[in-house]
Amino acid sequence: MTEPLRGLPPIIGAGARVLILGSFPGEESLRRGEYYAHPRNQFWPIMGALVGAGPELDYADRLERLTAAGIALWDVLGACRRQGSLDQRIDRDAREPNPLRALCDRHPGLRHCLLNGSTAGSIFARLPAAASPGLPHTVLPSTSPAHARLRLPDKLDRWRAALMPLLQA
Repeated sequence: MTEPLRGLPPIIGAGARVLILGSFPGEESLRRGEYYAHPRNQFWPIMGALVGAGPELDYADRLERLTAAGIALWDVLGACRRQGSLDQRIDRDAREPNPLRALCDRHPGLRHCLLNGSTAGSIFARLPAAASPGLPHTVLPSTSPAHARLRLPDKLDRWRAALMPLLQA
């Protein structure tokens, strides 16, 4: 059996209010050490439209814009076994959740979790009590290129409706 893949560290600033959680980084993200690194992933175009953290900026500048807006990034899973990048290929018996509760305890300004896709949402819903952050959460359409059911403008509308009120509160 192969060794589990290890995810990326959280991206979080002192003023974080919203925690965006994916399921687990794809192969390209792990290779580059960057969240949402696949060029067809729509996360950065959406963040560009909402908080000015678009793909035209270098990665460090995108992260700076996110944290300045009060947004933190991480994943529900900290380790797993998976072939390829698809969430459906994550081995259900080899998943290790990230310590989300501990992160939220260290950052009490966090008020809400936005889950990037239904897989992140279903894993989040099944977290053991010790890992669960105990925050309200909203499942949003996945920004993954594999989730082509919704077009970018429709995803952007849903992300805007969920995220912007949380940042203005």
